[in-house]
Amino acid sequence: MFAPKGCAGQAPRSPLLRAVVYGAAGCLGELFFTACTSAARTHRLRPHTSPLMLPIYALIQPLFEPVHRAMRGRVPLWGRALVYGGGFHAAEYLSGRLLRQLVGRAPWDYSDARWQLGGLIRFDYFPLWAAVGLMTERLHDILTAQPRITTRRPERLWPPAAASGDPADGRPGPRRGVRPGRRAGRS
Repeated sequence: MFAPKGCAGQAPRSPLLRAVVYGAAGCLGELFFTACTSAARTHRLRPHTSPLMLPIYALIQPLFEPVHRAMRGRVPLWGRALVYGGGFHAAEYLSGRLLRQLVGRAPWDYSDARWQLGGLIRFDYFPLWAAVGLMTERLHDILTAQPRITTRRPERLWPPAAASGDPADGRPGPRRGVRPGRRAGRS
């Protein structure tokens, strides 16, 4: 097992501190994303976010952490990505609906996007949210001083180790009587 740097022997951070770190990381990630998208559209960096986003990203602590703990080492990468993408979409939609009821509007509006739901989520952002979830796993491991789960590579069955003076190093040679690009048995 591999312990992340700076985590070996350290006690996990408090849930409140982890929520603040998730909130700050989310806002910084949003600033980076909006700067990149504005630069792509207008050739000018115009990052933006809202103070209301800090508590929304801080929700990662009570919502994401238990899910990650439950799937840790048990669910393959693609399964975790699907769960995280769906979870982040659900949290974005529900928090947007709540903000519209409390404040009158959400800090984001996707109404002009092609694949959107109520102007609150964009379905074409699903891969982005899935990737964010997978990256958040690592941040969670660091904040909770968890060892990194690694899987053992299966033993290499082919090609076998070259133990003899075989010039092909154990690789099979071409079959006789079969031209390249043709299968045996075909005329």
